[in-house]
Amino acid sequence: MAQQNSQLSVIHKNLDSLLESKREAMPSGFNKTRFLQNSMAVLQDTYNIEKYEPTSVARTMLKGAFLGLDFFNKECYAVPYGNTLQFQTDYKGEKKLAKKYSVRPVKDIYAKVVREGDEFIEEIVHGKPSVSFKPKSFNNGEILGAFAVVLYVDGTMDYDTMTSQDIEDIKNNFSKKNKDTGQFSKAWTIEATKPEMYKKTVLRRLCKNIELDFDTIEQKKAFEDAADMDFNQDPKPKQQSPFNPSVVEAEYEVLPDAADQG
Repeated sequence: MAQQNSQLSVIHKNLDSLLESKREAMPSGFNKTRFLQNSMAVLQDTYNIEKYEPTSVARTMLKGAFLGLDFFNKECYAVPYGNTLQFQTDYKGEKKLAKKYSVRPVKDIYAKVVREGDEFIEEIVHGKPSVSFKPKSFNNGEILGAFAVVLYVDGTMDYDTMTSQDIEDIKNNFSKKNKDTGQFSKAWTIEATKPEMYKKTVLRRLCKNIELDFDTIEQKKAFEDAADMDFNQDPKPKQQSPFNPSVVEAEYEVLPDAADQG
């Protein structure tokens, strides 16, 4: 316990110093005191925190500050990989950033998993593709895939879809792994969090088609580092729905039943 407290004290000092030295790179309205308190509360519950190098831990937490994300509210995480902690955003954090930094004002953005028994339809209506999702109540069926939708203030929309196999291929080929064990983060292996990783993956790929304008280079770099996978190694073909191969990329409009189902 004494070693842990000593380690946390050093991390606190380093993080405080970094936040002060980089204050001009912080987003507007950033609350340094609250961020520092919440970050230390999370680190206090981090298993074996004493084994991580204090300066690297502080730099990992700093990335959350650049983006205005809160570790305590689980908008982002410091994920153990071997002897280091790596910064990753959560699905909630991805939504928050897309809404805040999209060049085109975003009304809403979300992702959903599609399970066996759900109704996911893509069709052409008056010459324009549309999507409709009607999930089966309390459905714990096998996940068939996931989709993400962005609704813009101007009334237009865009979306992306991935099958479960697509997402698993991305995970296996481009996801970060523990350098010592070669294993993925627990978020990929625990059934309770797997749907969130599926949603984050398809949402992150959709964001490649959303022009984001960050205020600083530090924010842009932190956002790039936050991805669990590297889509730069995964050239995306012209969009084609895995649920309905006849539907390809085009201009989109949202129909009433394509609204977020919660």
